[in-house]
Amino acid sequence: MRKILWMALMAVALLSCGKGVKNEQTLSGLNTKDFVAEVNGKKTGLFILKNASGLEACVTNYGGRLVSLLVPDRNGTLTDVVLGYGSIADYLASSGNYGALIGRYGNRIKYGLFTLDGTGYQLPKNNNGHCLHGGPEGYHVQVWDAEQVDPQTLKLTYLSKDGEAGFPGNLNVTVTYRLTDENAMDILYEATTDKPTVVNLTNHSYFNLSGKPGTQIKDHYIYINADSFNVVDQTLIPVSIAPVDGTPMDLRRPVIISAGIDEDYEQIAIGKGFDHNWILNTNGDLSQMAAKVYHDGSGIVMDVYTDEPGIQFYSGNAMAVSDNGKLGVIYPHRGALCLETQHYPNSPNEPSYPSTTLRPGEKYTSRCIYSFKTVKTPVNQ
Repeated sequence: MRKILWMALMAVALLSCGKGVKNEQTLSGLNTKDFVAEVNGKKTGLFILKNASGLEACVTNYGGRLVSLLVPDRNGTLTDVVLGYGSIADYLASSGNYGALIGRYGNRIKYGLFTLDGTGYQLPKNNNGHCLHGGPEGYHVQVWDAEQVDPQTLKLTYLSKDGEAGFPGNLNVTVTYRLTDENAMDILYEATTDKPTVVNLTNHSYFNLSGKPGTQIKDHYIYINADSFNVVDQTLIPVSIAPVDGTPMDLRRPVIISAGIDEDYEQIAIGKGFDHNWILNTNGDLSQMAAKVYHDGSGIVMDVYTDEPGIQFYSGNAMAVSDNGKLGVIYPHRGALCLETQHYPNSPNEPSYPSTTLRPGEKYTSRCIYSFKTVKTPVNQ
């Protein structure tokens, strides 16, 4: 495995240094040349989206990853609010999911096993004996076909073949990133299959709204529109659904993350912080806010909308003590948070949960909108 990785990194280095490759520096300071490579026989690149207000998003088709997202702070200064790396070589050398598209099944499936229409399927076990995020060779490490539809829209497609990572059915996946003129990153997921299968797609962007990406997110405020959450066992597999009342999981008003992230509460101890699925009150209504994150210092607010029934709030608990990120920035432990819109973990094994089954003739769709605005004066000081 190390030899394969070394060879891939050498190929990336040679291609990145090759003659005739046009280089462009993005507003976020990335060099497009550093994303030109060949991985598993397919070409990678960096695609730049800009809206009418001058916001910029950069996406690579390696893992469909959102590499940078510039939004204005309260002073109008464009600020990169997502963590990532500055080259394909860095992404290949990392086991992290920074900004990645996740599939075929986001989150965990117990023991990597499920039964569909009487047939059992075994998936890779890559997390405490369970399958996490489609396994180690999930969509986050695949090279997607990319089409820049217009200056604000990127369409990514991927054929996930029958039997890939143990999942049944040829799954044709399309994910469309659109940077709207309302300063939102609008992500649309679509998929069809030729055999009954399970699907749960999401995005694993790591957000830090402070304008200081080398800092922790304990000083961020978070709100989640949910009365209940999935209680998990020691391996983070759901065992029940419980009300948030009277627990650190009650985020129905904006709460500073530091107030609960280290609290003496069994579920916090199991997750080493927040790492749970909240059962949204929105009932699939895309017009209702699912979650909100705010930072007093920058004034940046991120509102999250989705038609999914759940959202995973992850507070960067497994981030390394230090990680070399973009532009020489060192990312610390808990240096970002994720809000992954999704169906519940382990749904294929829980008949009472909303179904993740997709059948031939049906179309899977899911939508997530990360919408940004600012407040002019601090509101929580």
